Amino acid sequence: MVNLTNGQWSTLYNMFSFGLISMLACTVYTLVSQARVLPKYRNALVLSSMVTFIAAYHYWRIFNSFGESSVDGGVTVGTAKGAFNEAYRYVDWILTVPLLLVEVIAVLALAKAAASSLISRLVPASAAMIALGYPGEISADTNTKVIWGVLSTLPFLYILYVLFVELGKSLDRQPEGVAATVGRLRLLLIATWGVYPISYLLPILSDTSATDPGAFVNRQIGYTIADVLAKCVFGLTIYKIARLKSAAEGMKEDH
Repeated sequence: MVNLTNGQWSTLYNMFSFGLISMLACTVYTLVSQARVLPKYRNALVLSSMVTFIAAYHYWRIFNSFGESSVDGGVTVGTAKGAFNEAYRYVDWILTVPLLLVEVIAVLALAKAAASSLISRLVPASAAMIALGYPGEISADTNTKVIWGVLSTLPFLYILYVLFVELGKSLDRQPEGVAATVGRLRLLLIATWGVYPISYLLPILSDTSATDPGAFVNRQIGYTIADVLAKCVFGLTIYKIARLKSAAEGMKEDH
């Protein structure tokens, strides 16, 4: 049981609500914006809509789980019935993180062989990163958290390598203005993904780990903010790239 003050409880309640509505709003926006880009870039927007829709569903589940697990000013955390279920986040991430990476490849419209090569490396690595992090997330033992955290970091470092070295080779062939935006997109991805391990480490840094309300609240806030940035802001940047490339290839602006 994690004992929360009224302020801490309402903060998390509002953060989960913010996460849910942000994902829904971005889903609608990217869906209705399909006609504003060339057909070959619409797959990227479809993927963006899928990412935020999947995330919205899981935030709805997280929101409900938080309410159901709240008893007498505290929150029961764990895998038992009625407990706050961290698994919803990991199910979300193992679906959406690979899709986020495929979004980048789709909007660049790389040659088929190059795109297939990147996807075959990035998707398994991203799934491994999430799968290896979950055992540490649900464990109350500090050593276990550290071990799984380190293992999860290995595929993360490989993803960084592919994004910055391999994907970087394609940027010179992009239209003017697109390469710089893609460069910022990669930095956004790294910056937002960097929030996840920091949030993951909060229980380890806390003296009382699993039952420390401050660590629990800050971890959930960190995860939610990172999700909104990594999915919504990332998706809007993908849309911007698709618009820039469509304009560069002769698509007229609508007014």
